[in-house]
Amino acid sequence: MNWISNYVRPKINSLFSRREMPENLWSKCPECGTMLFHRELRDNLNVCTSCEHHMAITPRDRFADLFDGGVYTEVAVPEPVPDPLHFRDQKRYPDRLKAAQKKTGEHEAMLVAEGEMGRTPVIAAAQDFTFMGGSMGMYVGNAIIAAVTRAVELRRPLILFSAAGGARMQEGILSLMQMPRTTVAVEMLREAGLPYIVVLTDPTTGGVTASYAMLGDVQIAEPGALICFAGPRVIEQTIREKLPEGFQSAEYLLEHGMLDRVTHRKAMRDELITITRLLLGLPPAVKGDLPAPTDVAALPPAQSPAEPAEPSAEPEQTA
Repeated sequence: MNWISNYVRPKINSLFSRREMPENLWSKCPECGTMLFHRELRDNLNVCTSCEHHMAITPRDRFADLFDGGVYTEVAVPEPVPDPLHFRDQKRYPDRLKAAQKKTGEHEAMLVAEGEMGRTPVIAAAQDFTFMGGSMGMYVGNAIIAAVTRAVELRRPLILFSAAGGARMQEGILSLMQMPRTTVAVEMLREAGLPYIVVLTDPTTGGVTASYAMLGDVQIAEPGALICFAGPRVIEQTIREKLPEGFQSAEYLLEHGMLDRVTHRKAMRDELITITRLLLGLPPAVKGDLPAPTDVAALPPAQSPAEPAEPSAEPEQTA
């Protein structure tokens, strides 16, 4: 036995060999290229500490920051018919769904929850762009209708965070049908006299922008968010002209009257609390001494409580 070659040399090599760094410890900002430590980025709500670029954030992380103490209850969403068109391109549609579920740990592209925000009970829905581009399919339509139904039932405002690449092509016309379905659902909130606040995040495009994402009583966007129906590249290729700098960004839309506010993600919770209580006719919340939620229960009852069940039942039979 060669003692030096069999023991000493491997020991020395192990001491000086380069250790591999886990890939999930660092993230690169797509805007400025800065490498960000994962804990620092998470504590800053996925906002770059160097250039303030707002990166994608999961619905659960968003709700953890939105609700008091990060406590919320998920709202059940009816399951649609799986793979109704038996769609197949390079992969089968069910295989794409399974891959997205494994990647994100979520069942679908939208999460609906109820809880208190500044001691004000609210219903919230958020899209997950990492799940097949946050595409709007039958499940997303069912999720919005479930959120609206729950909001009308409990007499609570609805806050929706949009992030989508548009309709889900694997569901064809059934995906496009979610545009009128969700529009009717938003009208239910209006008839019940309940606030509907939309927060548009990067990106919000396609059929989502053409339906529920632009129907809010108040339209708020995160800085730098792309908000459009057709993207800038498609428009440039169609009209063969150079578009203005920052065209279809949140700041551009605010300047041209399409949005009410552009709010930094770290200030979003306080902004939503203020706007929600203002729309409900409640006194402003005071930090450290927030009012009890009992005053929200004093809202007048809905004019026709039996109505919420009808829109949610009809579209499910159509789908």
